[in-house]
Amino acid sequence: MVLTVLAAALVVAALVLPNTVVGLRPAKFVRIPAEAVIGAAVMLALPRRPRVVLAAVSGAALAAMTVLNLLDMGFNQYLGRSFNLVLDWSLLGDAQSYLEDSLGRTATLAATAGLIVMVLLLFVLLALSMVRLSNLLARHTGTATRGTLVAGVVWITCSSLGLQISGVPIASDRTAAALKIQAHRVSDTLRDEAEFRKVAKVDAFGDTPGAQLVPDLRGKDMIFTFIESYGRSAIEDPIIAPGVDRTLDERTAALAKAGFHAKSGWLTSATYGGSSWLGHSTTMSGLWVNNQQRYRTVMASDHLSLTKAFEKTGAFDTVGVMPGVQKAWPEQSFYGLNKVYNAFELGYRGPKFSWSTMPDQYALQQYQERVHSKKPADGKARMSLLILTSSHQPWAPIPKMVGWDQLGDGSVFKGIQAAGNKPADIIADTTRSRQEYGKSVQYSVTALTQWLERYGSKDTVLVFLGDHQPIARVSGNHASRDVPVAIVAKDPKVLDKVDGWGWTDGLRPAHDAPVWKMSSFRDHFLTAYGSTPHPKRG
Repeated sequence: MVLTVLAAALVVAALVLPNTVVGLRPAKFVRIPAEAVIGAAVMLALPRRPRVVLAAVSGAALAAMTVLNLLDMGFNQYLGRSFNLVLDWSLLGDAQSYLEDSLGRTATLAATAGLIVMVLLLFVLLALSMVRLSNLLARHTGTATRGTLVAGVVWITCSSLGLQISGVPIASDRTAAALKIQAHRVSDTLRDEAEFRKVAKVDAFGDTPGAQLVPDLRGKDMIFTFIESYGRSAIEDPIIAPGVDRTLDERTAALAKAGFHAKSGWLTSATYGGSSWLGHSTTMSGLWVNNQQRYRTVMASDHLSLTKAFEKTGAFDTVGVMPGVQKAWPEQSFYGLNKVYNAFELGYRGPKFSWSTMPDQYALQQYQERVHSKKPADGKARMSLLILTSSHQPWAPIPKMVGWDQLGDGSVFKGIQAAGNKPADIIADTTRSRQEYGKSVQYSVTALTQWLERYGSKDTVLVFLGDHQPIARVSGNHASRDVPVAIVAKDPKVLDKVDGWGWTDGLRPAHDAPVWKMSSFRDHFLTAYGSTPHPKRG
């Protein structure tokens, strides 16, 4: 009897399980699932062998739907969107790598093994539970038939009258609805893939000759920089913002003293909580790259990226500094970078800071020594793309600023890393995660702007922005997808070109500053600095 009750409870819980963490309320689990009523009616009508087979298969299918619901739950919590059955399996490997960097290899292997066992156990238990319940129905056909009819009438009545418990409808068709949503999602993904290929072939600047691209930036020392997880919440959240806003204001004043001025606004990112490469590619391509398939399509295309526009002019040497890249990076061609320094080419001998391979200050100093301090060949100017990583979750431990002349090979950070917080102490604590996230952004902004103050010249133009908001546990379940963006320069003519944008003076954009889709930035920027459109159509 106890096993039967547990089997029924497991099946009902799986049938009504929501796909978001915020939806996990007791009222969600006391509903009447339509699928159970229909399933019972079908089981009663079948002979023994097909009934048992159908019960086992249905249990396995319900387990699969449960896994998808749990994946939705995790993706909604961390990436602000549901799991995509077609595209997102590859991200599970990235998640494992992130855990390994944050918690260590042993803990990650143990967690992975435990997760696999739990999934297999879920499939076995739900299949066995369905078989057990179907056998119970067969042994008590009369009672089961009457009970099924009563349950059906109650479900129809509750559905018709809209009866609820604590705001939750008593009549549930959660699993059927979830299955329908998954089917539509797969269909929409496949259709989107075909349509996006056509969109990616159309480019307003695709056939623009190099001589007509960014003529107003000739001779400039151009630097594009992404700061990991630097989102609107960093500037406006009541817990996070005070420290970050103070840092932005202080750094604005320090840069002004050094002769630099800034304008800032907002961009709505194509991603949230992670998948930074989607934010990078959206900004640079001028296309809305919000999933992995779109990313692969763009990377394989000849669509003009903003950075490649500088290479196409023939007037710029192009370099990338990517401390987060630890494997082959074929995207170098799409971004038009003549040379890329990855995590293993910057001479770092200090400790990793969780996922981040090295502190931003060190990466910037290496950029200075290996790239920025050297004149490009043939009298060219230079365009650089930098991806800073110190503000990547789990925000523990966080580097601290040291003297720029003390950086050496990075060994100076060993004591700082050892004295910092442990990732396991921060990951599960929402308040501490928000506090430490704010500190990490302050560190990254300080490192970047101190570098500019120290090494920037009259020709330096820095464009820096966030790639996405931090995870929902930090930014909030209903946070926007906006990220700050700023242009900093000494030459007043550079900022004069964007006067019409309505951006805020300084590094901290006003709450009501203009908000653009991230995909619109490329064309705004190219147009502002004198580029002539020559559309290319597929």
